[in-house]
Amino acid sequence: MGVNLGDLVPRREISLQELSGRSVAIDAYNALYQFLSIIRQPTGEPLMDRSGRVTSHLSGILYRTANLVERGIKVVYVFDGTPPSLKEAEIQRRTQMREEASLKYEEAVRKGDLEEARIYAQATSRLRDEMVEDAKRLLTFLGVPWVQAPSEGEAQAAYLAARGHVWASASQDYDSLLFGAPRLVRNLTITGRRKLPRKNVYVEVNPELVELEEVLRRLEVDRGQLVDIGILVGTDYNPDGVKGIGPKTAHKLVKENGSLEKLQDLLKAKGSMLPENWRKIREIFLKPDVTDNFKVEWRNPDVEGAVAFLCGERDFSEDRVRNALEKFRAGMSELKAKRTLDAWFG
Repeated sequence: MGVNLGDLVPRREISLQELSGRSVAIDAYNALYQFLSIIRQPTGEPLMDRSGRVTSHLSGILYRTANLVERGIKVVYVFDGTPPSLKEAEIQRRTQMREEASLKYEEAVRKGDLEEARIYAQATSRLRDEMVEDAKRLLTFLGVPWVQAPSEGEAQAAYLAARGHVWASASQDYDSLLFGAPRLVRNLTITGRRKLPRKNVYVEVNPELVELEEVLRRLEVDRGQLVDIGILVGTDYNPDGVKGIGPKTAHKLVKENGSLEKLQDLLKAKGSMLPENWRKIREIFLKPDVTDNFKVEWRNPDVEGAVAFLCGERDFSEDRVRNALEKFRAGMSELKAKRTLDAWFG
């Protein structure tokens, strides 16, 4: 879900070329769910190997990441750890939605409506532990660094960006801004031509750049107040938000009153209430559980290791895999050459 700040946040489209030479921390679970949702067969089923193991996420990591690296973009994948206990309600909500989508998918298949089946199938994606381990294994073969977060991957990615380990955090959600990422790149792993659901219409999806400093300047708030706006609208830790309050109203209330502390009586008088644990939610965003126990290092791919894994174990096409791995090799060689020139002329 994430916090719905799309109506408030200034952003601009950028090209992948503008990101060349930049490093970006990708919220891994966010990206893997996108791969599982988008990379599917015509009937809506995910890609699978001969043993029935899902491979859509591996396909996404290999080919989408290869395209980024080929363009000189250095990516780091950041994986979720143990979610905060306050996220339990949102996790249960998502589980229920997947179960409902599964029933609708089966009904659509019975009716022979492949378009509807594919739409519902995209909402049934489940990221299992063994799929996450396979993703980490593949990234290691590819020479792409990954970081294991103690809790929220998006918080850890924002931390990497805030501390200068990477240039930006990449996610579809705006939570990265609440976690303190100085820059957020959206649409990075889904850039390209996309078909609109139920329509024979295709649109071009481009990356978007959101800068925290610009967001705070335009909204005339500080980061703590931005978090308060998020709590009013609804976050993964209070999905329903405060009744009757959307993004624009939340912004107006926080800007006029300063903080949630000063809003409590006003909301109560209007028959609304802040969530009981709003202070804890604020703390999750302002003081997230993150770690310094990581090493961000890009390496040349282990070509034969990747081929053995993807082709020998997961039934990928060897020609396609080797072509993708060549993109990794070429991209890393170009980045190393650039670093050498920068050092020479710097």
